[in-house]
Amino acid sequence: MATVKLSLSSPSSSSSIQSKLSSASFIPNAARAFNATPSSAKASKSRFMGKCLRSNPMMITHIGSRSGGITCSSASSSPATLPSALLFDCDGVLVDTEKDGHRISFNDTFTERDLGVTWDVELYGELLKIGGGKERMTAYFNKVGWPEKAPKDEAERKAFIPGLHKQKTELFMVLIEQKLLPLRPGVAKLVDQALTNGVKVAVCSTSNEKAVSAIVSCLLGPERAEKIKIFAGDVVPKKKPDPAIYNLAAETLGVDPSKCVVVEDSAIGLAAAKAAGMTCIVTKSGYTADEDFVNADAVFDCIGDPPEERFDLAFCGSLLQKQFVS
Repeated sequence: MATVKLSLSSPSSSSSIQSKLSSASFIPNAARAFNATPSSAKASKSRFMGKCLRSNPMMITHIGSRSGGITCSSASSSPATLPSALLFDCDGVLVDTEKDGHRISFNDTFTERDLGVTWDVELYGELLKIGGGKERMTAYFNKVGWPEKAPKDEAERKAFIPGLHKQKTELFMVLIEQKLLPLRPGVAKLVDQALTNGVKVAVCSTSNEKAVSAIVSCLLGPERAEKIKIFAGDVVPKKKPDPAIYNLAAETLGVDPSKCVVVEDSAIGLAAAKAAGMTCIVTKSGYTADEDFVNADAVFDCIGDPPEERFDLAFCGSLLQKQFVS
């Protein structure tokens, strides 16, 4: 049987963001190490996935839509396999928060503190390659110089950054509580499918726990929120691309990592999920459309709601079935 390769993209593909400053200079060595994958390993994974597609075909239903979307779901005659847990990243997956949410809140904080710093759209896209807001600010100031009104002492700077981040989080939460940033298409649908079928749901994010909780509670609603476990912020010592947050989620939820499906939007999130031994679906976001997702188990422009649905819970389960095809 011939293997068919599908390419899904947004209606309009954005051009590559040109950084004002070298992106590599902002990325810690550990992050680059997690993102580096030998070409032989990539080739091996591609062959393995090809075997799975031939051995366990999926039903692919074309949708007549402006976006050219498709719906993927399992078509196997065997009993459905469902994930033990469905783990979502937050920013860029639940909500496309970065450009008009977090970035604006950072800039408002810098203005209120009279720091003379502004992160424009392109620069912030490069800074997103660093997981965590506190780490992002620290790396930026270390590279370009600390603001005149920032402390000069190293110990005082370590206290200064959390204060900035707390203020930024408070401004961001106002945006969320006012519901100025909507859920991405298909998020509520997929969460409901998981909860209805007894699949554990969690959100695993490098963002501040209060900000993540506000997104889940305000945008998914309190009834769903009370059933969703949140792992966020400094709950682990190392941020993505380190797998610590996904390892913690699997341990806390009492599930086998190999039976978890992660929904991510970025290369560092994908690296974290794969390093934890989990299946990972990427739903591209505004800032991550041109990133390298060669190690993802599937890549879409969004989850999608009918009639422009891209995938569902059954499709997540079908990816797990492929792991056991020899």
